[in-house]
Amino acid sequence: MGLLRVFGVFIVVLAMPVFAFAAGAHDGLNCVGCHGIHTAKAELIFAVDPNKKATNPRTKQAFSGTTALCLGCHETIEKGGMGIAPVSATHSHPFNVVPNAKVANVPDMLLREGKLECVGCHDPHPSNPNHKYLRVDTARGAKMGDFCGMCHSSKADPSAVKSMKIFNSMDERKSSASSAPASMSAAPGKK
Repeated sequence: MGLLRVFGVFIVVLAMPVFAFAAGAHDGLNCVGCHGIHTAKAELIFAVDPNKKATNPRTKQAFSGTTALCLGCHETIEKGGMGIAPVSATHSHPFNVVPNAKVANVPDMLLREGKLECVGCHDPHPSNPNHKYLRVDTARGAKMGDFCGMCHSSKADPSAVKSMKIFNSMDERKSSASSAPASMSAAPGKK
């Protein structure tokens, strides 16, 4: 029995680095972890079915658009998701809503079809170096108020908001061929 216990502890210790690296949300995924190139379930060649069961507490309608895709993973199983780090639609910042101008002045680049979706605040791609995949560096949450000030400007330091850089891996027009590997940037030669 003692040998079995030692063996069990040995296995756990060996597996710890795997758990540590996999704990970084999307860090353990590559493109096909979320996108199904030939097996798409929805728009954006998403590999997961959009969540059609969870409902927006404000509208009582099923979530739609990018938010429904995000909630395919990030909602409880009972509410149609996969139970991976589920978010609460009633106890978090509103999402999948048309912003109220009296409450927030949301920059257009953060909206999708006029709505504030999950990707308004988060860029889920592993190339995003920011804490919690936020689109702005918040110094691991220490400058969260500055980030909130992007939309709620009357409650923020204008100089901090002005200097913020928004991370956006979702617009390939800003990417250049020079960032591609050399073997991909040159046109194939004829033989």
